[in-house]
Order: sequence, then structure tokens, then C-alpha cells
Amino acid sequence: MVAPVAKILIVDDEPNIREVVGLYLRRDGHAVISAADGEEALRLFKSSDPDLVVLDLMLPRMSGLEVCRRLGAGASGRRVPVIMLTAKGEEEERIVGLSLGADDYVVKPFSPRELAARVAAVLRRVDEPAYGNADEKVLAFNSLRIDPNAREVFVDDEPVTLTAREFDLLHHLASKPGRVYTRDQLMETVWGYEFAAETSTVTVHVRRLREKIESDPAQPQYLQTVWGVGYKFGVQ
Repeated sequence: MVAPVAKILIVDDEPNIREVVGLYLRRDGHAVISAADGEEALRLFKSSDPDLVVLDLMLPRMSGLEVCRRLGAGASGRRVPVIMLTAKGEEEERIVGLSLGADDYVVKPFSPRELAARVAAVLRRVDEPAYGNADEKVLAFNSLRIDPNAREVFVDDEPVTLTAREFDLLHHLASKPGRVYTRDQLMETVWGYEFAAETSTVTVHVRRLREKIESDPAQPQYLQTVWGVGYKFGVQ
């Protein structure tokens, strides 16, 4: 499927990164605007209402995490996807960014071609109907309840706040309990990546989900690791 053409905001304080990433995205037909710091990014986000943001976490004047926190919805009220650019040593920042609703991250140094492919995949995902648009049944497992129509999750009847991607991953695994998925399969199905991609984002999302739905994240009941393969949804 061809990704829709979009308006993309690139936020990075390195001019060469803005230039190269912009070149690849324009080749794909996208309109590109760019900002060199966090404050400029917020101004452009408000005035231009982009469809997607490529956001470096290390920015002058305002951190990328603070920008991500403030982005919220676009002028139309829709959720605008964010792909973070991070350094190798910024694992905690990545986790925080994903918890704030960022869709994915790419670790520097990165291939501009791969970033462009990830942008296309996220845009396709946003353009498709989300999980739960159909009349699907509520999934219930002991203390855990997943409502795909309302996109709500409850543990012991208490609501659990998930990002859009966390919900999609949990719903996908819980829809077929016991089935083992590799990280590559989850990247393809949940993230929509039709290419070999770095799969550590799956690991981070699983870790975040365990912290939110498991009574003991260190010994998960639901989101189980199948060593050397991937993950499965299990009910003990």
C-alpha cells in the first residue's frame, strides 16, 4: 500500500540532518517544514498543523521530551504521530518519549532511507482504520479486560492509560492467546513495517505494558517472553 502524502515537521538542531531527511521525504512527495529548536518547533506545529513530526530529543532551548509533552493534538483535534531521533545512550529518554505517545524512535546515526520508510509506515497506519472500529468482543482474562471498541483497558476494574501503540500491541497479542510472535512479526503487524527494522521498540513497549498491567512485571502472567523467539500472551 502506498503511504499518503503528508506535511512533515522535522525538528533537529543539526542543519545537515534537516537537509538530508527533508530531501528523502520530499522525494516521497511529502511537504517538509523544519525547526532548529524546541520553541520554534512548537510555533511551527501550531501554525502549520503537520501530519507527522520527526523529533530529535537533544534540542537547544527546550528538550525534545518537553516538546513531545506539549505537542498534544493538531488544530483539527487529531493525534499527530511522532518519530523520535535518539542517541544510543538515551534509553530512558526513549521510554519516557514512548510513554508520552511517540510512535517510534530511530537511533543516531541512522539511514535516511530507513527513516523515510518508517515515516511511510506510520502514515499508512494512521490512515488505516484503527483496531476496534468493527464490533469486536471484549477480551477478559482474570483481572484484565480489553475493550477494543472503546479502546479501553481495565485491571481489577480500574482503568489503565495506554498509548495508542501500547493498546494496539496488547490487543494484537491478547487476540490469540498462546500464539508466539517474533519481534519482526510484531513490527510488521502492529507497526506496519514492511521491511527489516530495528526491533528494540517492541521490547520497550512490552516493558511499558508489563509495568501497567502485570501485578509483578518481573514475572509476567500475560506478556510472556519466549526466549530466543519473541513474545506471547499467556493466561495461567
